[in-house]
Amino acid sequence: MFSLQSIYKPAGDQPQAIEQLVEGVNKHEKFQTLLGVTGSGKTFTIANVIQQTNRPTLVLTHNKTLVAQLYGESLNSFFPTMRLSTLCRITIIINPKLICLQVVPILKKI
Repeated sequence: MFSLQSIYKPAGDQPQAIEQLVEGVNKHEKFQTLLGVTGSGKTFTIANVIQQTNRPTLVLTHNKTLVAQLYGESLNSFFPTMRLSTLCRITIIINPKLICLQVVPILKKI
């Protein structure tokens, strides 16, 4: 269902992070957190988790700029055959370097 399109392959700490996040999703862990500095590949890591778990996903972020970036530039290009939707701006997140992973039905096949 979820086919990740990218010329890149997971590198550095990404394979381990992907494995741990996928394991947490499969174990139905309620909360997981992916930390990383700007440009470290957090979105690509989450895209790999989405593909491997093959589950619709809700990605939360802390501001409108990042919503636009995630929607328009990143996730849309990683999953070009999927329909992505933005819901609303999340107003309270403590740490702007967090991408929270919560599995809920959002992405639908075109």
